[in-house]
Amino acid sequence: MSTHTCECEEKAQQVAADEKERYEKLDKIIETCKGQKGVLIQVLHQAQELFGWLPEDVQIKVAEGLNVPISEVNGVITFYSFFNTVPRGEHTIRVCLGTACYVRGGKQVLEQFEKELKVAVGGTTENRKFSLEVNRCVGACGLAPVVTVGADIYRRVKLDKIPGIIAKYTNGRS
Repeated sequence: MSTHTCECEEKAQQVAADEKERYEKLDKIIETCKGQKGVLIQVLHQAQELFGWLPEDVQIKVAEGLNVPISEVNGVITFYSFFNTVPRGEHTIRVCLGTACYVRGGKQVLEQFEKELKVAVGGTTENRKFSLEVNRCVGACGLAPVVTVGADIYRRVKLDKIPGIIAKYTNGRS
């Protein structure tokens, strides 16, 4: 009789091992910076690179490790828009709602992305493939409405083109 571990168990074990490794790396980062002034943003930046976002337990670990109040850590995270307190998707879709984009249908484009992805602005899809955000101006007003997916720029986006944009990243072609 052979013993067989199902794929679910193997995947869960791998995720746990990866998580443990990330926390060990975070410990090393904190240890390297401990006692130095002005390192909080640097440590949070590296922590976010490790985890993809800054969950509460990571924030607490950083605060305790650097001997700063959790309120200071949280204050920095909420002040700078770069930091994320919710999991982020593999691809970040940003719809420009600057004046030109808004006037040329940016709001409707955003609403269609919300509908197609089944996620609100600031959220991440259940499969963590996409996060949806708003930009206030991309600086490409003549190409309005503009959508960016990571470094890719989509110009003059029409509602009927949105499923194709999503499919490009869903199917792993980009």
